[in-house]
Amino acid sequence: MTRFVLPDDSLPIDRTGPHRAVPRIGVVMGGGALKGLAHVGALRAIREAGITPKLYAGSSIGAMIAAAAASGRAPEDLMKRALGVRRRDLFRINHMGMIMERMLSRSIYLEAPLRALCDELVDEGTFDSFANPLLVSAVDIERGLPVVFGRPGFRNVRVRDAVYASCALPGFFPPGVVGDRVCIDGGTMDNLPVNIAGLDVDAIIAVDVGIADVPHAAGVAEQGFATIFMRAATMMMHEMQQATLDRWSGPPMLLVRPKVSHIGWFSFSHMEQLLEVGYESTREALKHLLEALAAPGGIFPRIEMEIGVDRERCTGCGLCAAHHSSLMALDSSHRAYPLEQVHIFSPADAAFARCCPVEAISVGPVAHRDPVADRLAQSA
Repeated sequence: MTRFVLPDDSLPIDRTGPHRAVPRIGVVMGGGALKGLAHVGALRAIREAGITPKLYAGSSIGAMIAAAAASGRAPEDLMKRALGVRRRDLFRINHMGMIMERMLSRSIYLEAPLRALCDELVDEGTFDSFANPLLVSAVDIERGLPVVFGRPGFRNVRVRDAVYASCALPGFFPPGVVGDRVCIDGGTMDNLPVNIAGLDVDAIIAVDVGIADVPHAAGVAEQGFATIFMRAATMMMHEMQQATLDRWSGPPMLLVRPKVSHIGWFSFSHMEQLLEVGYESTREALKHLLEALAAPGGIFPRIEMEIGVDRERCTGCGLCAAHHSSLMALDSSHRAYPLEQVHIFSPADAAFARCCPVEAISVGPVAHRDPVADRLAQSA
């Protein structure tokens, strides 16, 4: 695998500008329940590439893995622990609470197993005592505000408490108390905390697990309230996260999106696959790191992509033109068409195709063209 030796005098970085002689790279990890184990594979790839992150940040399961990395846990050790995780390590039904308190019960599952896992993986101490800078996203449920522990004014609290709270999916686990705040899962407001992480680094490697897309899932309505809730939460988190990426104006970001959307949030039968896909997708994305570091901003990798429209399927509802007027429009027959067929897209850009309720829009790599045939067509 390519190893990045920084600084590199051949790298076209403005060393008098915002970048320093050795670019400060932050690693940001998103939420996604057990799909977040792909983060462990990503950490392995980052270490093998010779990259030493100057900041770790995360939300939900991403906060737990980020805090473990900031505690000095090696990717190999985290991989072994991941392969040994069993359902009982996290999910034990809160029988007494649900029987005695009924609708006043704070959660479906007990706090103790998740709390024990946080304590096992994360060092004791406050953010001030950690050698490696760490940010943990959570939500103050009483004030209704996002909180990022590890930032100024929010450092003198136990890291373990912040990590538990960031993982406390509402309804599934009880809220966590961090200092004087009652907090829940950071993913409910900021599932991929790149904005706050971008304040202190020159570039970001962001790993997004499970929120990159929301694939079709038949029969959700018959699978119980927990499945319905998680499906709704996935859609809401996707839209919030996409809005953040659409407005991105921070330092260059290498966005890694492992293909894990087909895996259930709480599936224990794909551990090895999650670790491997996190590793391989990060390895592939890191090939574009030097390109990202040389840029003043933007999201990478950037690839030439082609927009297609199935005119037979298109109903002319206009949602694509309404929400993405810079890319799509309606013709005189009220059918959608791309204003330009070929674009240079980042991993975040192609998500606009999801706006079509009948899946008439497609975005994919530009098809190979025969240059001789192209010249003949132009001269005809």
